[in-house]
Amino acid sequence: MPIPTERIDPQRLALLETQLTALFEVSSVLSRSLNLRQTLREVLGVLHDRGRLSHGLVCLLDDERGELLISAIHGADAEPFEKVSYQPGEGVLGRILSTNEPWILPRIADEPRFLDRLSLYDAALPFIGVPIRFGDGGAIGVFAAQPPAGEELLAERSRFLEMVANLIGQAVRLARTVEAEQLALREERDKLRREVKGSHGFDSIIGRANSMRLVFDQVRQVAKWNTTVLIRGESGTGKELIANAIHYNSPRARAAFIKLNCAALPDNLLESELFGHEKGAFTGAVALRKGRFEQADGGTLFLDEIGEISPAFQAKLLRVLQEGEFERVGGGRTLKVDVRVIAATNRDLEAEVRAGEFREDLYYRLNVMPIRMPALRERIEDVPDLARFLVNKVARMQGRELAITDSALRVLMRYDWPGNVRELENCMERAAVMSEQGVIDRDVIQLTGIDVSASGVDSAPAPSANVATSAVDLHDPDLDERERVIAALEEAGWVQAKAARLLNMTPRQIAYRIQTLNIRMRQF
Repeated sequence: MPIPTERIDPQRLALLETQLTALFEVSSVLSRSLNLRQTLREVLGVLHDRGRLSHGLVCLLDDERGELLISAIHGADAEPFEKVSYQPGEGVLGRILSTNEPWILPRIADEPRFLDRLSLYDAALPFIGVPIRFGDGGAIGVFAAQPPAGEELLAERSRFLEMVANLIGQAVRLARTVEAEQLALREERDKLRREVKGSHGFDSIIGRANSMRLVFDQVRQVAKWNTTVLIRGESGTGKELIANAIHYNSPRARAAFIKLNCAALPDNLLESELFGHEKGAFTGAVALRKGRFEQADGGTLFLDEIGEISPAFQAKLLRVLQEGEFERVGGGRTLKVDVRVIAATNRDLEAEVRAGEFREDLYYRLNVMPIRMPALRERIEDVPDLARFLVNKVARMQGRELAITDSALRVLMRYDWPGNVRELENCMERAAVMSEQGVIDRDVIQLTGIDVSASGVDSAPAPSANVATSAVDLHDPDLDERERVIAALEEAGWVQAKAARLLNMTPRQIAYRIQTLNIRMRQF
């Protein structure tokens, strides 16, 4: 049954219509942005213009300080008032926070607890303050405003402010949740950046040999610029590590680092991988796909095994390197990218240029800044540090403690490592598997299958004098008996009589120790 219109107070009806309009606009404002301060200022503006509520104020509780702080004021910038604070229970605003209940003042001048620290309010007008809550929890702030002069419907005004305060509470919760998630993501991003830079920095590349120091100097210099780099060296020498170090120590470190092994794909797939393709460009191209050049825009593209690409594809690659332009497969639109190219190869490109198998113009385009990675046999003094690093790596993989003895390191240093660091890593993993007790010694190394006698050790560079494993103190009290005997034998060229003299023993004594300590003698 409809209510007769003559029973409805026209003033109350007008106020209700005004509040509904204002409430709709407030909800629209709160849903537009996650910038809390800006949003709150707009809400207070709507209430002033549409709801006839002046001097709107939002205070939020600072959890760390335990105080109410100004977040937004209508008609004024909150920044000058940010130092104004209210303790729970202090003044009108503090009391609303602590009691978690609304407070209606018919006239500000009649309330002695009104502090008026902001010097904004008209003492002759009413004042309404309501708590801002998260659901059914305690108050997390206060929302307040002044109704117009002569206002009689203060209870209705208070209920309306409570509705708006509930909406503000939801906006505050959402904003704080998003802010916390963004902070966590930024911290995780910064942590990952530090880890990536640390794992790909110069400290992560092991090398004390002069040839490696030269490489480090070159990398430090070239990383500063956008120069194209060609990394030369045998397989397994760590060319990709150098490419990583260049990128993550360059101004492009925050952009993408994209890798592609050119030897792994035929020409038709290589073109699609590098340049991308349009939908329907060929059978199976069901969607547009960005290529590696587009993915690396603003960053670095590492092209491994660049010497394996065919002469036909070399011409297409040359254009991108010269102009930074290309078209996707099946497309006609020219795309332009800003990509730094680092290439790597283990092939003799100069010989291939002379034989006509590699374009001379592409060679000079790639060979702007060549960096040569020395083979492991050329820096044999780095083997001990590399071996210890790789043993620790395997130990983490296997979840147990592993150690490598000096005698094992001396055996490793007599091998010329044709497979370079990759072969050394495989050797350390095999040795760890063969070591039941977690100690990799000389005998375990011999079980891994490396043939020291056939490695051409006579022609290998001698280790430098500053390598810890090249000179063992036979009288070191921390050296166990087996290691001491092996070290003496190695120093004596595996002649038992000489080793006995080094240890102040008789030949019979050292022969007995060789037998009881289960030392396998080397035969020459």
